[in-house]
Amino acid sequence: MISSIVIGALCGWIASMIMKTDAQMGAIANIVVGIVGGAVGSWVLNLLNISVSSGFIGSLISGILGSVILIYVYNLITKKNK
Repeated sequence: MISSIVIGALCGWIASMIMKTDAQMGAIANIVVGIVGGAVGSWVLNLLNISVSSGFIGSLISGILGSVILIYVYNLITKKNK
């Protein structure tokens, strides 16, 4: 549970830096986006039949991918895209 929060926070933070929304997001938002993004990333990679390792690096890759997708969709819905 603790590792999911830590990896989620890291994924959410990295994704917010990639999407340039870091100033708008706080620590709790980064954790939530990272955890939900991990599920989204795993689902997308599974749909594409792409296999990543189940360790730290695999979790980080799928979490960042899913978090970026999640932030992108959120920005589309709220019209905060640039």
